[in-house]
Amino acid sequence: MTKTEKSYALTDLHLVDVVAGRAIAGQAVVVADGRIVDIIAEDAVEAEIPKVPLGGRYLSPGLIDCHAHCFVGQFGDRGNVLPSEMTARAGRHLEGMLHRGFTTVRDAGGADSGHRIAVEKGLFPGPRLFVSGKILSQTGGHGDHRAIADTCGCSAVSGGMSVIADGVDEVRKAVRENVRQGVDQIKIMGGGGVSSPGDKLVHPQYSLEEIDAIVDEADRCGRYVMAHIYSDIGIRRAVEHGVRSIEHGNFLSAATAKVMAEHGAHLVPTLVTYEADAKYGAGFGWTEENTSKNSEVMAAGLASLENALQHGVNVGYGTDLCWSPKSYQGDGLLIHQKVCGPAEALRHATVNNAAVVRMKGQVGEITRGSHADLVIVDANPLDGLECFSQTNNKVVGVIQSGRPIRDDLAFFAET
Repeated sequence: MTKTEKSYALTDLHLVDVVAGRAIAGQAVVVADGRIVDIIAEDAVEAEIPKVPLGGRYLSPGLIDCHAHCFVGQFGDRGNVLPSEMTARAGRHLEGMLHRGFTTVRDAGGADSGHRIAVEKGLFPGPRLFVSGKILSQTGGHGDHRAIADTCGCSAVSGGMSVIADGVDEVRKAVRENVRQGVDQIKIMGGGGVSSPGDKLVHPQYSLEEIDAIVDEADRCGRYVMAHIYSDIGIRRAVEHGVRSIEHGNFLSAATAKVMAEHGAHLVPTLVTYEADAKYGAGFGWTEENTSKNSEVMAAGLASLENALQHGVNVGYGTDLCWSPKSYQGDGLLIHQKVCGPAEALRHATVNNAAVVRMKGQVGEITRGSHADLVIVDANPLDGLECFSQTNNKVVGVIQSGRPIRDDLAFFAET
């Protein structure tokens, strides 16, 4: 390895190999220019390379949240908060995510390429971002939060998070406009939702012709389509027509899980948001209908996760904490581990999510050539993911692209 001023070696650690599901002692992780350039025995580290001993702690890959929202107003705002204020809020949300150990985040609607560029330029700290821009929704769909008496016909709704597009020509134009503005993926509302007033959870949204057009436009410019859907029939029709990533998917059946696996589609559950929203929903203005929908999807969530895992679907991890505190971001891992244990659940938020964002081998694991996105933990995550939760948190350091972002115990004080 060529010596540079930015080189150092992390030593005296247990390396969390998320693929194998084991912690390995005696290894050093050599970092240079933001990448992991070598993983070698500690006694093989060149003498001139600065060493950062971690005191036997556990070195985990940076976590990935594949369904987050950083650019969102309060429930019921309905356009009463300007984008400038929402961006200021987004800066705080993103910094909090990074300090919790989420070094990569796919924003599932609202954030645009300006947020991603701001993070890349260091204007405010945040995770590596993959943005969706404005979510495509049909009239009366999950992205249409207009009141029943609102007949203005405006196409941009829900505080700037969504755009209403109906028919093949309109959805094609909406995809093209999002791509023009630099999004990383296209998100659609493929079914009803908990927070929207005019739809039911069971109803699929967008016609097959519209879905085909959206997928075609996305494919031709190197993007893919992610879809908010709860209903089993909605999942099946979306996947069979080229949608790559299913968000939520709480009513996924075993039969449809097989279809997902056959098509190579990913499932990104967001189970923690239902627990948090059940606690906080009344405080931010949910109606009785919202609460009823939330209870319905929460009750079905674990079964969908079991079906996906049983039939070989790549299962990721998302949080979808729009209005409830984002401090719950790590708590969803505890829900996943109830179904599959800590090692598999940790894979959901690392290597599996890396596949979702098309960054396999680049993020989500500690391997040669990957970005040096790392979390230092004062406990073994493979014994239980409570170490990433808000009540039993054991994170003491976060490294992003080789730079120490959080350093509670001054590991980098001498480098």
